Amino acid sequence: MVHGAVLNPAVARKSENLAGTIRIPGDKSISHRSFMLGGLASGQTRISGLLEGEDVLATGRAMQAMGAHVRKEGDTWIIDGVGNGLLLEPEAPLDFGNAGTGVRLTMGLVGTYGFEATFTGDASLSSRPMGRVLDPLRLMGVQVTAAEGDRLPVTLRGPDIAVPITYRVPMASAQVKSAVLLAGLNTPGTTTVVEPVMTRDHTEKMLTGFGADLSVETDADGVRTIALQGQGKLNGQEIDVPGDPSSTAFPLIAALLVPGSRVTIENVLMNPTRTGLITTLLEMGADIAIENRRLAGGEDVADLVVSASDLRGVTVPPERAPSMIDEYPALAIAAAFAEGETVMEGLEELRVKESDRLSAVAAGLKINGVDCEEGKASLTVRGVPGGKGLGSVSPTVAVETHLDHRIAMSFLIMGLAAERPVRVDDSAIIVTSFPEFMDMMAGLGADISAERKAA
Repeated sequence: MVHGAVLNPAVARKSENLAGTIRIPGDKSISHRSFMLGGLASGQTRISGLLEGEDVLATGRAMQAMGAHVRKEGDTWIIDGVGNGLLLEPEAPLDFGNAGTGVRLTMGLVGTYGFEATFTGDASLSSRPMGRVLDPLRLMGVQVTAAEGDRLPVTLRGPDIAVPITYRVPMASAQVKSAVLLAGLNTPGTTTVVEPVMTRDHTEKMLTGFGADLSVETDADGVRTIALQGQGKLNGQEIDVPGDPSSTAFPLIAALLVPGSRVTIENVLMNPTRTGLITTLLEMGADIAIENRRLAGGEDVADLVVSASDLRGVTVPPERAPSMIDEYPALAIAAAFAEGETVMEGLEELRVKESDRLSAVAAGLKINGVDCEEGKASLTVRGVPGGKGLGSVSPTVAVETHLDHRIAMSFLIMGLAAERPVRVDDSAIIVTSFPEFMDMMAGLGADISAERKAA
C-alpha cells in the first residue's frame, strides 16, 4: 500500500435473503475500446451504457489529450473523432492511474505515430510489466524509453513509417493482441497477429464494426490468424455497452452463497470468450438460469436469474483461464464455501494483474480460515459448506487489497456468507471498475459498511 494514502477500510457481515433486480455497469473492456476507436474514427460516436469507472475515464482523457472531443449528454457519451492517422501529440504525459488495459492498448494505438508520448500511472500500475506490449512495438520501429524492467513511466517515439509485422502472441493475452492490431491501424500494409489460444475478441469485433479491413482465420488446431489492413478509414458508430461479466461475478456469487437469495442480473455480456466463470459455476451445481438471450451491438447478451445453491468442488482446466482470468478471485471465494476441493490451474497471468492476484487471494483466504494451497500457477481451495468457522479472527485483521479492486470486492462478498465478518484494508479502489458496487450490494440487502481512516 502506498505510504500515507487515505484508506477506506470496509467490513462485510453475514447476510441473508439477497433479493432484487440489478443492471451491471457496462463492460470494462468494451468501454475502453469504445473511447479509443470513437476518438480515432471520423465523424461522431455515441456510447450508451459506458462504464464510468476511473480506469475507463482515464482512457477517455487520453483520447481527449490527443485531439478527440469527448462530452457527456444525459446518459450518452458523444465523441467527435480525429480520423485514423490524425492523432495529435499530447502536450503532457498521459496518466492512466490504475488502468492496465487502458495504458497497454493506448501504447499500441499511439506507438506507430511519428511523435513522442509519455505514459504514467499510479504506484500499482507503475509496478506492472509493460514489456509484453513494448516488444512487438519495438519490432514495428518504435523507440522505447522505460523504467527498469519495462515499467512506467514509458516514453514512445514512433517511426516516420512503421513496419508491419506478423506477431505470434507468446501468451494468452487479449491486451497484447489488441495493442498490436491497434498499432497496425497507422501502419502501411498488413499487420498480422497469430493467436494460439483464443482470448476475448472485442477488439476484432469492434474494429470490424468501425469499418476496418480485418480478417480472421482459424485452423484445425484452433490457432487464429488475424490480419488487419492498415491506414484505412474508420467511421463513428452507435455503441450500447453490455454489462461487464467481471463485475457481474460479485453479485452473482453473493447470490449463490447467501442463503435464501434470488437475484436477477440484467443485460450481461455473454460473449463466449468471457463466460468461463458461468460455465465453471454451473459445473459446481450453481442455480443460474440464462434468460432472454439476444444480440446487442454484435455481442451476445442475456439476463441471469441466480438463486442460492449448494456448490461442490471441481477442477478448472487451464485452457479455460483466458475466458475468466479476471474472475478467479471471485471464484476462489465461491470455492471456499463449496463441498470438497476446487483446483484452478493455468493462473500465471494472475501474477501480473493490478496486484499479484494469486498470492493476494491465497493470503486473504488463509487469514479468514480457508484451507488453500498456492502453486506457481495454480490455486487449490478446500471448501467449508455454510462457511462455518470462516471469517476474520480479530477486528484488527484485514485482507490486504494491494490497490486491487477485485481483491477488495471478492473478500467483501466472502463476508456476506462467512460465520464471522470479513474485513478489507481498503474499499476506495473499487471505484476504478465498479463505482456502484457498494450501493448496489446494499440495495440487494448485503451488510457491508465502510469507515474512512487515514493510513
